[in-house]
Amino acid sequence: MLNEKQVLAIVPVGRTTLYRMEKSGRFPRSTYISPNRRVWFEDEIVAWQNLVDEFDPRRGRGRQR
Repeated sequence: MLNEKQVLAIVPVGRTTLYRMEKSGRFPRSTYISPNRRVWFEDEIVAWQNLVDEFDPRRGRGRQR
């Protein structure tokens, strides 16, 4: 299980973008393990990374797309 800080270190987006992606279904859902502790499963993050890389490995970031 990965906490928010660990996920943000792996995924090159900001916190708000991460939550927007999660809400829209473009990123794996987090799970609350206590009222104030949210985690993501590492295997789901790795699977998402592989899916994104397979989709377009030359994808750009930001406005230069």
